[in-house]
Amino acid sequence: MEDVLEVYQRTYADDEMLVCMDETSKQHIKETRVPLPVKPGEPEKYDFEYERNGVSHLFMLSAPLEGWRHVKVTDHRTKEDWAEVIKELVDEHFPEKRKIVLVMDNLNTHKLSSLYTAFKPEEARRIADRLEIHYTPKHGSWLDMAEIEIGILSRQCLDRRIPDQDSLKREIKAWQDKRNRDGVCVNWRFTTQDARVKLKSLYPSI
Repeated sequence: MEDVLEVYQRTYADDEMLVCMDETSKQHIKETRVPLPVKPGEPEKYDFEYERNGVSHLFMLSAPLEGWRHVKVTDHRTKEDWAEVIKELVDEHFPEKRKIVLVMDNLNTHKLSSLYTAFKPEEARRIADRLEIHYTPKHGSWLDMAEIEIGILSRQCLDRRIPDQDSLKREIKAWQDKRNRDGVCVNWRFTTQDARVKLKSLYPSI
C-alpha cells in the first residue's frame, strides 16, 4: 500500500508519466420493444424484457495528474489483449516518455510475461524497458485511481442499456473526449501518513 501511495506523491520529470490501469466489462442489452417516448410529466419508459447481445471488455488507462484517460474496448481480456493495450500506451499515447510508471492490480494477465506471449522477445523487452510497474495490494484495488475513472464512466455513460459494441465505442469516445478536453484530474489526498493512522489495524504489531 505504501509503495503505491509513494508513487502518487512523487514529483515526475518531463520524460516520465504516471498512468493507472484497470478493467471492467459491459453487457450489451437490445430492446425487444420500442421504448415509449418522453411525455410532459412522464419519463421515457422501457419494457422490462430485453435481449442479451454479448459482452465487451473495457481497459481504462488514466494519467490522473494530467487529466487524461483512454478506454480501449475489446472482445476479451486475454494476455494478448492486455499486451496490446500496453504497447499502445508506450508507442501511441506517450511515445515521447522515457519511463511510464504504471499502477494496476495484480490480475493474472497483468504480467510482463504477457508481453512475451503476445510479441517476439526483443519487442517484449523493448516495451518492458519503458515501464516501472507498481501493483496495488490484495483487496486494495481502491488505491488504483483508474478505478475512480471507471466509477465515473459507469455513472455518466454506462448506466443504461447499450445494444452493441459499436454503440458502446461511440458513447465511450464522446465521454472520454469531453473529460480530456476539460482536463479533469484526480485530486488524491490520501497519503502514507494518513494510512498509518487511519489503517493502523492493517499494520503488524511490533
